[in-house]
Amino acid sequence: MGAPVTDSKKRRLSMLDGLASTGAPATPGSMMSSNRALRSARDAVDAHHVWDLDPAEIDDDRFADRLDPQDVLDLRASIEQNGQTVPILVRRHPTETNRYLLVYGRRRLEAIRGSGKLGKVRALIASLDDSAALRAQVSENTGRRDLSYIERALFARELLDSGFGSQAQIAEVLNVTRSAVSMAVSVAKTVGPDLARAIGPAHGIGRPRWEALAKDLAETRPDPADLSQIAQAARDAAAGGARTDDSEEPDTDPSVAAFDAVVRHLKKGSPARRGTKARAKTTPLVIGGSVAGTVRKSNGAVRLDLTTVEEGFADWLDGQAQNLIEELHARWKSGS
Repeated sequence: MGAPVTDSKKRRLSMLDGLASTGAPATPGSMMSSNRALRSARDAVDAHHVWDLDPAEIDDDRFADRLDPQDVLDLRASIEQNGQTVPILVRRHPTETNRYLLVYGRRRLEAIRGSGKLGKVRALIASLDDSAALRAQVSENTGRRDLSYIERALFARELLDSGFGSQAQIAEVLNVTRSAVSMAVSVAKTVGPDLARAIGPAHGIGRPRWEALAKDLAETRPDPADLSQIAQAARDAAAGGARTDDSEEPDTDPSVAAFDAVVRHLKKGSPARRGTKARAKTTPLVIGGSVAGTVRKSNGAVRLDLTTVEEGFADWLDGQAQNLIEELHARWKSGS
């Protein structure tokens, strides 16, 4: 029989349960995925109370998942007024004594680090390896409802670039489809981290508009530095209460204003606006001696349309599209 659970341990586990449930989505699949990693983190806590740690002793080498520094400023004011009600989670540094690595709670840590009134951060200490810590961060990340689409897309790309796993493995951890991860990574790569930071989180701008922006960027290929300056100028103007378009009211969200300013700039410079049409090359696709569709290439984009195929083949192709495109890309890279 295991050791009895003390009142202090119950309080400690309750705090971690609170961390796990904050902003948790309502879908059963995502709750199960998130809860497994967070429960592992909870079970790994190796102290019987909340520690008061020096923020300078905590290193944060995790993936960035926020684009708006205002979040930290607002949280700092709240903690200074009301205190830190929810502890952060850290793990011991693998090689340095009296140092720790952040598992999650970055905003709380940054808020306290920048405060002139707060000297310590309340923390729980867990025994986790690199993989378990990363999975705990991913699970806590996916449990938040306030991360915007572009923040989630950039996070997915960082996971892929870091070697965390394949797109299929990342999709499983994030509790989304593989195609959703593939598209999010594509959007993040096309937009780029510099422009994304200049625009900001743009809450309220969902997947379709970000995909449309990525398409415009791919077609027009503008100077990224110019776009970042346009986005930053629009964001600063909106933050100061100025109008960034012809509307009567100032934009309420500066990052949405920045997004809209970039879109307007790209539309002005698009071939359609200049009265010219990009040349497109169309090639018929033949299956069994009959034309089944076309491949259309223009401005670096390729569109595949299959209009006359068996329903069973269409369903199979829909399920295998990601594998096929990766195989073709690998063959192109190898020259075969």
